[in-house]
Amino acid sequence: MQQLEFHLRGEFIELNQLLKLTGVCDSGGAGKALVAEGVVSVDGQVESRKTAKIRAGQVVGLGDVRIRVIA
Repeated sequence: MQQLEFHLRGEFIELNQLLKLTGVCDSGGAGKALVAEGVVSVDGQVESRKTAKIRAGQVVGLGDVRIRVIA
């Protein structure tokens, strides 16, 4: 399992942008497609909102990748 950390600079980041900025996918559009497929989870629950606001303390999962968002 691959563990990544993302240092949040503001109050939140949109889910599709987080996937792009961590290198999990090539673009925000590709991130939206992954969310639409139902393969992305936030805090263990499948997330269907492509632009869900991800805040510090949350964990985003995609396959064997876990992204921990920290302040």
